[in-house]
Amino acid sequence: MAETTAGRISPSTDFKAGSQAGISIAIGYFPIALTFGLLAKTAGLSIGETFLMSLVVFAGASQYISLSLLTLGTGTFEIVLTTFIVNIRHFLMATSLNEKAQEGDVAAKAVYSFGLTDETFSVAATKEGEVRKGYMFGLVLISYFSWVIFSGVGHLIGANLPKILQESMTVALYAMFIGLLVPSMKKSAKAIYLAAMAAAFNTIFTMGKILEPGWAIVVATLLASIIAEAVVYLRGRTVPGHEE
Repeated sequence: MAETTAGRISPSTDFKAGSQAGISIAIGYFPIALTFGLLAKTAGLSIGETFLMSLVVFAGASQYISLSLLTLGTGTFEIVLTTFIVNIRHFLMATSLNEKAQEGDVAAKAVYSFGLTDETFSVAATKEGEVRKGYMFGLVLISYFSWVIFSGVGHLIGANLPKILQESMTVALYAMFIGLLVPSMKKSAKAIYLAAMAAAFNTIFTMGKILEPGWAIVVATLLASIIAEAVVYLRGRTVPGHEE
């Protein structure tokens, strides 16, 4: 392995290692990004808008949610707030990864933190030893460009599908949400309660015409999250040895 004269691994070697580690993520993004592009076309986004969303947002679940909200005619503020809530976990991931990251160079961290996703975090967090900026840039860039490019390819494919098939693709959006939800539900009972409560609140707010569809989703998500965390906290206090 190429090293500098000081005995440290060179940035180019780190970048190569990160790129190699990111290949599996890039391959995994292929079908998901492709489907996003297809659904973006169905939702009425142009290829430029599809590219821009993937370039600026780079968050699979949030982009799918955004498409769903756009089809409901939800306002910009509600969409931004909803995706912010969905991505709050990224603060925790960034804090955790910072413990392994190379000290200093805050500017570099600020840049590559944009590419922090569930997948890039998992790879970086399980890497042995210190995570240096060269490694992170290699890992993030290959994952990022895979997502952006295949989003565009999906839109181009969608544009060439028959009109009736394009319209039927909207069903795939709900199938994707189910696909994202089911694995979490299998691993955690908390995810089941969250999903059930959010769905119940959203139904009440929407059917009762209490809130607009966009706000109904935002408020339902917040209420379900607050109640779930409150229940966990209260149950923790009742367990012997957990009282304050």
